[in-house]
Amino acid sequence: MQIDFANLKIQHKLYQEEIEGAIIKVARDCNFIMGAQIDELERKLEEFTGSKYAITCSSGTDALLLAMMALDIQPDDEIITTPFTFFATAETIAFLKAKPVFVDIDERTYNIDPKKIEEKITSKTKAIIPVSLYGQPCDMDEINEIAKKYNLKVIVDGAQSFGSTYKGISDSNLGDISCTSFFPAKPLGCYGDGGAVFTNDEKLANKIKSLRLHGQSIRYHHQYIGMGGRLDTIQAAVLNVKLKYYPKDLKLRQDVAVKYTKALNAKNIETPFVKEDRTSAWAQYSIRVKNRDELQTKLQNLGIPTAVHYPMPLHVQECFKYLNLKEGDFPISERVSKEIMSLPMNPYVTDEEVEYIVGNLVKEIQC
Repeated sequence: MQIDFANLKIQHKLYQEEIEGAIIKVARDCNFIMGAQIDELERKLEEFTGSKYAITCSSGTDALLLAMMALDIQPDDEIITTPFTFFATAETIAFLKAKPVFVDIDERTYNIDPKKIEEKITSKTKAIIPVSLYGQPCDMDEINEIAKKYNLKVIVDGAQSFGSTYKGISDSNLGDISCTSFFPAKPLGCYGDGGAVFTNDEKLANKIKSLRLHGQSIRYHHQYIGMGGRLDTIQAAVLNVKLKYYPKDLKLRQDVAVKYTKALNAKNIETPFVKEDRTSAWAQYSIRVKNRDELQTKLQNLGIPTAVHYPMPLHVQECFKYLNLKEGDFPISERVSKEIMSLPMNPYVTDEEVEYIVGNLVKEIQC
């Protein structure tokens, strides 16, 4: 059996006629930049999330940049975040010459531990960036309470969690600004790079819209130093089609996660922990194993692809040497990074595939 990790081909075949028709329309209309499909998508994203303002952009990375630029983050400002995340979370902080300040994670959820945030706050702290890792929102009540106490802003990095909920609230409504990614392998992915920024603050929304267009609101009149951060119209056209089916895809992802969990629990293998007051978008289904490299090779030889999200915490990355951090500073992140392994996760993993994956996984673990 050869298993596809993300199964993007199956999804395209399911919606092929609609998606290709939408792409051809953009090509024939030649409205490649800020075409009508952009506004259509933003209105649909607002309806889906309940957020007052959805602003599409060129990637999840640029969504984070736009959020921080809108909050006027300056060199030497400090932003608290997690070292156990994709590189872009801290990269964007450093790109603006601000300082990423890391806080270790909760060992069960793998999200930032709010109990460890307050001790890292200084007079230079301006914001907190919690990351909804693998699709599950963080402990947002506790984080927002800390932010309010110290007059900090909260930017939710929801690159993996679009469509998840926290206490019945969309993950796009959990901070002052929330960001997401539409990278192809994300739960809602386009056919290239793409992202979005969400806020309920009209002033911030208008500034973000200007920043993504080189800081202009009137052509050739620049109020801010901005960036070329627009979403391509073709990507918006793809997303307009896929968003229609996204609730169904989220349900199918949840069904796959339940099947994995039931099968793995029956074999006494620890499974992902999602708190009862929230839902996950299941961007990844990640378990922890010993002898990971050897196990991955054995599974690959059996036609079972796996992935590691993420093998090296950010505080030990070479580019962050200037922070003077070292191995041992964030022990939970370091321990998890050595053991975490993601299994194939997409809406189309079959019962037969789950049985094959789990059966061979257990057999190889026990060898």
